[in-house]
Amino acid sequence: MRLAIFDLDHTLLMADSDFLWGQFLCQQGVVDAEAYAQENLRFYQDYQAGTLDIAAFCAFSFKPLTEHPRARLDAWRAAFVTHQIEPVIAPGAQPLIAQHKAAGDFTLIMTATNRYITAPIAERLGVDALIATDPEEIDGRFTGRISGVPNFQQGKVIRLAQWREDHPQTFEHVTFYSDSRNDLPLLEAADLAVAIDPDPVLKLEAEQRGWPIRSLRGG
Repeated sequence: MRLAIFDLDHTLLMADSDFLWGQFLCQQGVVDAEAYAQENLRFYQDYQAGTLDIAAFCAFSFKPLTEHPRARLDAWRAAFVTHQIEPVIAPGAQPLIAQHKAAGDFTLIMTATNRYITAPIAERLGVDALIATDPEEIDGRFTGRISGVPNFQQGKVIRLAQWREDHPQTFEHVTFYSDSRNDLPLLEAADLAVAIDPDPVLKLEAEQRGWPIRSLRGG
């Protein structure tokens, strides 16, 4: 069996779901809008620059999850997926996933964005599995801490190795689609690396290494 791995933000989506979630919380009045928006933007710019402190970002982004009942969080999340995520699904995302599924490939989203936010997005996109950064939960409440290895940069290589140990399938070929310089460790480890609407650093790397460059945004 072949394994097709997809980054989520700016790959299958035309935006960053973590950043959009922060904006959504501001719009809902869940957080101090001015202060939260400023920090949300700062972390997003760090991510784009390849300098994000993932532990600091998770401490920031997980905090609202610890402050509200799960039912309220779930209602916000459902509205978020409908109103913020649906419009930014890249036009080519579903056809690409469908192409791999029709070929009998196992489809997997790997994202640094936390599982709580991305689980319904992965379900909506119809992939077989999701590996994401996991917020710790105890007795049904979020603690604000990370569970396990953050699924970011080299962490994606580690988490994929752990996942493969836990799954009996033998994958003779791995394709990884991503837009970001932050995913270079896993792109380098894949049998086929494909740059999707890449940032400037990944675009240059792809050109130098002969990796395919594609767009899922249409037009």
